[in-house]
Amino acid sequence: MAHKRIANKPVVLGAGHWLRLVEVDGWEFVERVKATGVVAIVAVTAERNLILTEQFRRSVNRRVIDLPAGLAGDGPESEELVTAARRELIEETGYDARRFTLLAHAPTSPGLTTEVVSFFRAAGLKKVGAGGGIEGEDIVIHKVKLTRADAWLRRQARSGKHIDCKVFAGLHFAQAAGGR
Repeated sequence: MAHKRIANKPVVLGAGHWLRLVEVDGWEFVERVKATGVVAIVAVTAERNLILTEQFRRSVNRRVIDLPAGLAGDGPESEELVTAARRELIEETGYDARRFTLLAHAPTSPGLTTEVVSFFRAAGLKKVGAGGGIEGEDIVIHKVKLTRADAWLRRQARSGKHIDCKVFAGLHFAQAAGGR
């Protein structure tokens, strides 16, 4: 018979505006305070280009290549994940999509955080704005041919940029769907 572990009550060790450090049963981890989820968008154009973003991330002190991604429900009201996916795609890349399909939910770093990212495929892309993110994000948009993505990412890494692991999951999803 399997035993179900029941955790003791969480103890908050410290909190900031966006994050909280929690301890449960001797295990310390971080959780987001104001978000209800995290989304990442696998967006492939009709020309089979994967849309990626690049921005400076203070926590690693480098520019990071990533999928368009962001928080859900970090505003004054709750927000559906698919609504957040559309908002983030438009804000960061200037693209909107006819259809969003949920691909997977995955913990980002289960030894460190409660964060679970929800991957969405964006289909029927249409450029509707400039992108670049909201004030202070300074996001660079990259359109990378799926057939050349591995080599392009290696070049970016050699140039000193970090590649967020969500990109590799996004490549898997894009290639498994034949780039649709």
